[in-house]
Amino acid sequence: MLGHHCDHRMTEGLKMSLKVAIQMDPIAGINIDADSTFRIGLEAQERGHRLFYYTPDRLSYCEGRVLARGWPIELRRVQGDHFTLGEETETDLSEMDVVLLRQDPPFDMAYITTTHLLDMIHPATLVVNDPFWVRNQPEKLLVLRFPHLTPPTLIARDLDSIRAFKARHGDIILKPLYGNGGAGVFRLDPNDRNLASLHELFTGMSREPLIAQKYVPDVVRGDKRIILVDGEPVGAINRIPADGETRSNMHVGGRPEKVGLTERDLQICAEIGPVLREKGQIFVGIDVIGEWLTEINVTSPTGIQELERFDGTNAARLIWEAIEARRANSA
Repeated sequence: MLGHHCDHRMTEGLKMSLKVAIQMDPIAGINIDADSTFRIGLEAQERGHRLFYYTPDRLSYCEGRVLARGWPIELRRVQGDHFTLGEETETDLSEMDVVLLRQDPPFDMAYITTTHLLDMIHPATLVVNDPFWVRNQPEKLLVLRFPHLTPPTLIARDLDSIRAFKARHGDIILKPLYGNGGAGVFRLDPNDRNLASLHELFTGMSREPLIAQKYVPDVVRGDKRIILVDGEPVGAINRIPADGETRSNMHVGGRPEKVGLTERDLQICAEIGPVLREKGQIFVGIDVIGEWLTEINVTSPTGIQELERFDGTNAARLIWEAIEARRANSA
């Protein structure tokens, strides 16, 4: 009987009402049928948590405190009327239980600065994903820890290095190192004559290196987004490129479809999962093309609404169970 009461109290403890701040891009323009942050916020509300919303430009440090100027918010799944804001207020984020770090890249100095500020309150206030590791191992760089799982990859800025890599592999993908959503992704096949011009364009816009990968022909059959929660794979969606398009990102016309996890997918997840869990990366989306891991998305992964529609898997619930367990264990 005593054991039963203990179990009951533990369950109740996990159902505590948390104060949750969401750092995200402006909420007015989101697609409520696709946005993962919206789905996570809805799930939080259903679990009795209270939400506070602010945009990254309204985060500040002042005399020892990390502050955000924002609003209490209520969400609902109603097109064109999906949120109500309370009164604007400045909040000390150390008084929050959880901060969700959810703005989209580009992963620039503005983004990096927010991770430094949030570092100052974590882990007393649980920041998801852990800002130290979001900053130190962003998506296109974390995969470099697993070269045996990825296609041949180059990170370089100088043209000769990129030319040599292209000569070795013939057919490559070239893209900005810190981009997102498929922007600036080019396929350069063996007949391509545009490498020098593209290099000039990219290096004229930014001082950052470029990333090149050997082209994986399997992409025509889809770029698989696998969702991991606290290091465990919970499901996947396949993103099929539009006709005549190399990129499969849903931002640029990629079509999501139902898909299962292969033996190879599970092998990749088993290898990277413990690293993600150890680094506090609770919600991660990895990209797998054919047999190859191409990205580990930790900054603002998406895909959970599509997964829920296709498979009935409520990844938002699993994310909150992981967050609540971490809060309970640190209490």
